[in-house]
Amino acid sequence: MNLQIVRRTRAKFRGFTLVELLVVIAIIGVLVGLLLPAVQAAREAARRMSCSNNFKQLGLALHNYHSAFKQLPQNGSGTARLISDANASSSFTLGWLVGVTPFVEQQAIWEQISAGVDSTGSVYNPMGPPPWQRIFDPWDTDIGTFRCPSDPGFGLPALGRTNYAACIGDNPWMSHSGGKNRAGFWDWTGTNATPGDNHTQNESGQTNPNKGSTVSAFARGTNRGVFWNRNTTKFRDILDGLSNTIAAGEIATSLGADELNANMVAQKGWRFLEDGLGPAWCDSYRDPERPSFRGSGVSYSGANGRGYRWADYRPAFSSFHTINPPNGISCAMNPADTSQAISTAGSRHQGGAHVLMADGAIKFITDSIDAGNRQAGFAQNGDRTAIQRAPGQASPYGLWGSLGTRASKEVIDEEI
Repeated sequence: MNLQIVRRTRAKFRGFTLVELLVVIAIIGVLVGLLLPAVQAAREAARRMSCSNNFKQLGLALHNYHSAFKQLPQNGSGTARLISDANASSSFTLGWLVGVTPFVEQQAIWEQISAGVDSTGSVYNPMGPPPWQRIFDPWDTDIGTFRCPSDPGFGLPALGRTNYAACIGDNPWMSHSGGKNRAGFWDWTGTNATPGDNHTQNESGQTNPNKGSTVSAFARGTNRGVFWNRNTTKFRDILDGLSNTIAAGEIATSLGADELNANMVAQKGWRFLEDGLGPAWCDSYRDPERPSFRGSGVSYSGANGRGYRWADYRPAFSSFHTINPPNGISCAMNPADTSQAISTAGSRHQGGAHVLMADGAIKFITDSIDAGNRQAGFAQNGDRTAIQRAPGQASPYGLWGSLGTRASKEVIDEEI
């Protein structure tokens, strides 16, 4: 009797064998391996939804701004440059996001900007100093509504970052200046050209083919987006229809890794603009073994990284073209110049990027959208030898280019 009790007690407390334990661990490992991608996908889906919601808020802000001022916020606004102190005023370099700050619950920042006073007590002209001045608090502030949660970029050497950029059309010619004078300076591309200017050469001694009143006509023919830099636009100017025209798009901020969808690459010279080679010329910058990264050429670095200044209107920071498809390459003519460039939409989402249509709708555009003939030159006016298309023609960059023009009368015959 006592022996049976002992045997039953021993049987009752018998543990797992090593094989059983290993099987259980293996099963748990497989389940965790299956679960983690699902968790990561769910988190990215939540971030992507939040990103879309932020963009929706910006769309509402644009419409509220237009209701209040009967125009869209100007991209390339501010006060004139002071000859006595170039850093005391904004020099017409402020982007579209500055104007919408009061409409996205950032009234305190707007009051600092409009007064030109920051928390340190420094006093500048109204609308503050240029947007690269870190000492001015608003420029160095990250505003949550201007950031997409899917983008992990943060911190120095950037100032306040943004992931949302104004659409400035399908042509880089004069899209930086819009044909407007910035501060009395001048060059033959129209960067700072003034209608009526009688100069015949630029600072390098090159002949100016677009002097005088030709500058206005030239710029009018090349600035085809909802936003026309240093000029005002209204909803009435969007003849292609608000629902068929992109007002803004996502950009990925630079992580300092030479990724082509988040950095600009450059090589000194005007070739991609001047020789009529089209945007495909930028592809020479790709690493053939790692197509998503830079190969030859010079990558923008330091404070000129992609999306590094939410308040700066220039292509490297808060504007883009509908030329190369989303997550394509962005390239510029000069590593020392963040102005003359082809700027491209992009994101940290898989397979595409969000865009904001002029009617306030948010669309997700895939990388594979029809981008037409990337060998085609840009629509131009004037007497450049590289002219391939006259102004007013349909965009050669397919559906993507057509969505970026406000009044070129392209027919959008498919649901976006």
